[in-house]
Amino acid sequence: MKLYLKYLPKYIRPFIFAITCVACEAFCDLLGPTLMARVINQGVERASLESVVYWGALMLLATGCGAAFAVTRNILASRVSQRIGAELRRDLFAKIMNFSEEDADKIESGSLITRMTNDTSQITQFINSVMRIFMKAPISCIGSIVMASVLNLRLSLIIYGVTLVIGLLIFISMKLSYPRFAALQRATDKMNTVVQEYLAGVRLVKAFGTYDEESGRFEGSNDALRRRGAASQMIITFTSPLMTLTVGLGSALAIYWGSALFETGFAQPGDISAFIIYMAQILTALLMLTNIFNTFVRTRASAARINEVFACGDDFAAQGGEIADAPENAALRESCSLAFENVTFTYPGASLPALRDISFSVEAGKSLAIIGPTGSGKSTVCWLCLRFYDIQQGRILLGGTDIKTLNAEKVRASVSIAPQKSALFSGSVAENLRWGDAGATYAQMRLAAARAQAGFIGEMPQGFESPLGAGAVNLSGGQKQRVSIARALLKRAGVLLLDDATGALDAITEAKVRSELMSPEEKRTLVVVTQRCTTAMFCDAILVLENGETAGFGTHEELMKTCDVYRQIYKSQVEGGEEEADERR
Repeated sequence: MKLYLKYLPKYIRPFIFAITCVACEAFCDLLGPTLMARVINQGVERASLESVVYWGALMLLATGCGAAFAVTRNILASRVSQRIGAELRRDLFAKIMNFSEEDADKIESGSLITRMTNDTSQITQFINSVMRIFMKAPISCIGSIVMASVLNLRLSLIIYGVTLVIGLLIFISMKLSYPRFAALQRATDKMNTVVQEYLAGVRLVKAFGTYDEESGRFEGSNDALRRRGAASQMIITFTSPLMTLTVGLGSALAIYWGSALFETGFAQPGDISAFIIYMAQILTALLMLTNIFNTFVRTRASAARINEVFACGDDFAAQGGEIADAPENAALRESCSLAFENVTFTYPGASLPALRDISFSVEAGKSLAIIGPTGSGKSTVCWLCLRFYDIQQGRILLGGTDIKTLNAEKVRASVSIAPQKSALFSGSVAENLRWGDAGATYAQMRLAAARAQAGFIGEMPQGFESPLGAGAVNLSGGQKQRVSIARALLKRAGVLLLDDATGALDAITEAKVRSELMSPEEKRTLVVVTQRCTTAMFCDAILVLENGETAGFGTHEELMKTCDVYRQIYKSQVEGGEEEADERR
């Protein structure tokens, strides 16, 4: 309910106007059977053509007015529901963009897509139905009962019994349907996730020939969705015919009893005819209510899932609220120092810390290499520098200031990153590079590309305006990494993080990139996460991590003397490589 109340106040006037049109339309519909009874009782039965024309004209007028009201409320319902749906999708997207990392890890991307599309469409459809049908159904139902009671109180007793039975069937339908529709939504999430994973890894599927396995996964999720869909419709399958049967029996009973009342003078032919029409209107209204309630059950499940998204925590950048007495919060475009002081961090939901009591410092304008075995916490250091998570113990200092006292958006404006997995998007090369600087000129982009050894961009058919496919599928792994590095350089932040961003480059190209980034005129602070000692040894300092703990810190020469972990890595890469070359020779 909170979800609807959030948006409806903006559209309260068209909503009230639509409800007024619905009420007027229902009133016109209710007049029809009564006017028809007058035509039969006062015109046909008495052979009065004047009465037939008079009451018939009133019936046509009521029908025309009802049609006009129906068109108006349909237009209003469509406009209001679609606008609310658009606002809901916009707010959902904004919320997802500002997800905290903890909540982003909880909800799968396939589920988020379902909530953005299927669930919002369900809510839009429900609002449209409420404005078009829901308000009309109870008015028509109650009005038909009242009009029938006024027309003939004795016959109306049948309507009371029919309404009671159908109301009970609706209650049972809602009670049994909700858990089934909630399970249907979860099954939809699962199938979307399977399809998304297949599309993201379609090349690997082809490379490893795992068509049968992927087809089996899809068939399993698709069959589960089929079963959930059938189960959710099963209740409606039984209740709808039962309601139709109930009203049919009521109509038959009304004809039987009405004929008996006619013989005793307690009913007229027109009354019985009008009464049958009112019974049909009640059936229609109750069926509409049933459909609306079933839609409500599905919408309730969708609203709960959307509310779950809105209930997620905001990213630090979205929280705002800089510390009033904090130092200057402007983005650091010049080089600045970076330091970890006794930092301990555990990922949400994890049982073991990813980092334990990590301490190091990098002076402004200097370089640091982070090296260590897989899973030692190297990339975690980068994510913490960008304040995607808050640490449990210790401090992270940027330019001598604890980043917790800085607005997270300003922190991220001061730190640039080329991630381990080059994330490029559909659009032109220039559009991807301008993520680093929205106002970058072609001269600036050419300079950044040259420093990142991405000269291949100029050789592309349209240069920097050359289009990239989704995920930059038309670039090689090494080309993606060089575009990613150029994008990071364009940001001109005080700290540059390279999270194993040169892993796909050959040794010569990597050396050229490293030379550019470590040139004397380069003023920014550089942090390089790498697996290669030949890269790390050129940095001013090296941090060696193992199992989330500091195994060594110092220069290459110092670590070769004091750190067993570093020495083993170096021997396996350098000395081991030389021995293998000798064996091949």
